[in-house]
Amino acid sequence: MKRLSPILLTLLLAASLPSPVQADELRVAVAANFRQALETIAAAFEQQSPHEVVLISGSTGKHYAQIVNGAPFDLFLAADAERPERLEAEGMCVPGSRFTYARGRLVLWSPADDRIDPGGDVLRGNDFRHLAIANPKLAPYGRAARETLESLGLWEALAARLVRGENVGQAFQFVKSGNAELGLVAWSQLQQDGEETEGSWWLVPDTLHQPIEQQAVLLRPGAAAESFMAFLGSEKAVEIIRAHGYGVPDDS
Repeated sequence: MKRLSPILLTLLLAASLPSPVQADELRVAVAANFRQALETIAAAFEQQSPHEVVLISGSTGKHYAQIVNGAPFDLFLAADAERPERLEAEGMCVPGSRFTYARGRLVLWSPADDRIDPGGDVLRGNDFRHLAIANPKLAPYGRAARETLESLGLWEALAARLVRGENVGQAFQFVKSGNAELGLVAWSQLQQDGEETEGSWWLVPDTLHQPIEQQAVLLRPGAAAESFMAFLGSEKAVEIIRAHGYGVPDDS
């Protein structure tokens, strides 16, 4: 009986073994307000997966425009439901992949202690020069800020004192750096590593603006991307999302 050569035997043994999972790089476009939470989620995902997650942070409106123009993202985590719904209607995402991963809250914040009263009446006074908000045309938190000011009858009165960031992350930095005394920003931005940021704040009632439903869509099919989308709904990811100041669909 003819014996197999050592090289052929090695090849046959290798072919009989389970193939290792191919490591892929996932490019995830994420709304600026959710970047910190997603960094933690991505790190937890990478501990149990060979795939690498690359985050591209920015305003939801800007990401939407980039996707429409062919940006090579695998997933899109928006700060609203509108842009994912548009992508679904336009056939630019995987059908049936859209879902709500988080619910945001808007907050009026100042780094100074005791500057903001429990009802946000500081907005009606004259003891501040600038109020930072995200651009309402690009960022869902900016739109919620405008809706809040309109509900309070203050949009036109405060127009000259508004400073607009491209996204809510930039609006937050305007306040943190002292370029604006007050800011309408994301509640999650005040939750740093499980601890609340110093200063004073007023958690804006949900009745003053449209709900901030943050939705995600899968832009390109693939095992790695689908695995990460599934992980976003896991108990571990939900725990991280809540720890960063967001609600989830299961919350009442």
